[in-house]
Amino acid sequence: MAQPFHSSLAVPVGGGLLHVGVAGAAPGTPGVPVLLAVHGITGSHRTWSPVARHLGEAVTLLAPDLRGRGQSAGLGGPYGMAAHVDDLVAVLDHVGCPRAVVAGHSMGGYVTARFAANAPERTAAALLVDGGLPLPVPPDVDPDVLLGLVLGPSLARLQMTFPSVEVYKDFWRAHPAFSGEALTDDVVDFIEYDLGAPETGPDGASVYRSRVSEDAVRADGRDLLDGDNARKALHSLTDPCAFLWAPRGLQNEDRPLLPPEIIAEAQALLPHLAVSEVPDTNHYFILLGDRPAGVVADEIRRLVTLASS
Repeated sequence: MAQPFHSSLAVPVGGGLLHVGVAGAAPGTPGVPVLLAVHGITGSHRTWSPVARHLGEAVTLLAPDLRGRGQSAGLGGPYGMAAHVDDLVAVLDHVGCPRAVVAGHSMGGYVTARFAANAPERTAAALLVDGGLPLPVPPDVDPDVLLGLVLGPSLARLQMTFPSVEVYKDFWRAHPAFSGEALTDDVVDFIEYDLGAPETGPDGASVYRSRVSEDAVRADGRDLLDGDNARKALHSLTDPCAFLWAPRGLQNEDRPLLPPEIIAEAQALLPHLAVSEVPDTNHYFILLGDRPAGVVADEIRRLVTLASS
């Protein structure tokens, strides 16, 4: 299966260069809208590959590796939602795009909502994919402990080393959200892209580790758990905007990542927020699965049409 990200950009941002994957029409193609696609807390731009393939040339899809991830792993702090928004604005400036449709998955949903709040003049429409709604955080709970409980194996892997790429694939095969799913070409590509160059282990043998920065994940996680800021950002979403959710969560448990009452509260507070379930999928495969990715792509097309009307 062909890789939809045909080229990349190196965008100057604070501290260095942000790596941005490019799919679809070339930047600057007349009459083609721009989609900013923002990945999750331990992800990379490759999580958007199935969606990019469904969209084809209908958009110019710009998907950054957020600082501390992928080929932007060398970019240090400050992390947090505001820093990511500044980086996204730099991406639009770099390609000369005044306004874009912005879509974010998981943590990327919180970045998307903050982008709409901080840069409303640059936001044509917003799509939150299984993220972006204020999380119910119990009082007096250590955010790092809560992150560990929520992210589970995905956070643990950042401290692990693996003797080979195949062993790393086995780690993902055993992940609760992946164990019942086929390792498609897109999933394998996402897994392999997550690894950095081999390092020399204590015994002199080569080892591999995820190149996602744990410092970035923990800093971003603490920020997105700030319910007041998340709620203010959500309230800034203007029409058109939408929220798509998966019925199964991070560990493939039979409940969504965001509780039904949180989704209902968002609908009540934002009557213009179009809310839809993407059936029979989990938090990861809402993007990485071909059928659910098609649903996400259809919603992006709908928002593009509304934004241009």
